[in-house]
Amino acid sequence: MEIKLISRYVLKRGIVVFLTVIVAVYTTIWVANIGGYVDEIIKGELYMAISMNIRQNPAFKGLNETAIIKLINATYTNELQRLGFDKPFIYRSLIYLQKALTLDLGRALFMSSDSGSKNVRIIILERLPNTILLFTTVQLLLFLIGLTSGLFLSRRYGTKIDKLAVLLAPLSSIPGWFYGIFLIILFASYLRVLPYGGMVDAPPPTDRFLYTLSILKHMTLPVLSWLLAYSFINIYTRRTFFLMFSSEDYVDFAKAKGLPESTIVRRYVLRPTLPPIITDLSLTLIASWMGAIITETVFNWPGIGLLFYTAASMFDTPVIVGLVVIYAYLLAMTVLILDIIYAIVDPRIRLGEK
Repeated sequence: MEIKLISRYVLKRGIVVFLTVIVAVYTTIWVANIGGYVDEIIKGELYMAISMNIRQNPAFKGLNETAIIKLINATYTNELQRLGFDKPFIYRSLIYLQKALTLDLGRALFMSSDSGSKNVRIIILERLPNTILLFTTVQLLLFLIGLTSGLFLSRRYGTKIDKLAVLLAPLSSIPGWFYGIFLIILFASYLRVLPYGGMVDAPPPTDRFLYTLSILKHMTLPVLSWLLAYSFINIYTRRTFFLMFSSEDYVDFAKAKGLPESTIVRRYVLRPTLPPIITDLSLTLIASWMGAIITETVFNWPGIGLLFYTAASMFDTPVIVGLVVIYAYLLAMTVLILDIIYAIVDPRIRLGEK
């Protein structure tokens, strides 16, 4: 009976999550194309490129203007058919959706990978490790700082250090890239001890150890900018979160029993808060894999965020859709796995009581 209930719950959640992915991807296709307007821009640029190539080709110098225009139009029509632009956008949007859902991300319109490939999957996979390296490191540090400091402050409510943490929390209203600009001015421009941006020195060191040190040196400023921006609000949020659980009756009962402080924290504060903490960490890590557009642009970090910015500025729709598809699948899988874990741990969820 238990297995049947869990299976039914997981099936329902799986269907809902997959439908959400479909809606998100199809919406992205329309937004990225501005309802087909971007296709009209591409068609215009294509016609102009074909016209210039034919008019500048010495082989067609002897043709009169009427013959040249006829040749341009014929070449343009063939190219539209080859690219599939001869069909209405509503039809092509469904084709895009089907290919996106099967991870057939196609070829980029304008962009290419560092190796010269136009394959969208290769372009994204080339940048994804860089973003994971930077922002997964940042998010793990923020998580550990918030967890340990929040737990520490929750046991010292009302002290001077607790009031200081509350006072510093509004500093997190300033985004990380804003701090990054000041850090660049201070450490790169004035002190000249850290690089302005990029991921590695130019030319890159050939020694593996020196190459690693070079990457760590380039990571310092973007990591520091995010820690300055978001550590305080993380600490304040965790501190408030743990304070709520510390005021429960069972915690007071444990104190009355004379249990050690470490036992109370581990058994009666941390254990009940593990599910939401795990959920928050999982979703935060998945979100970090999409990078941060402005931060990566400020530091010229060759990751997913900078790729998204470049693709949007160039109207490279396949790359934009590919990025959203990969993120949607990662997020959907994470949510589904968390739902399965909760269904196993908490019977109220699979029975529909919560």
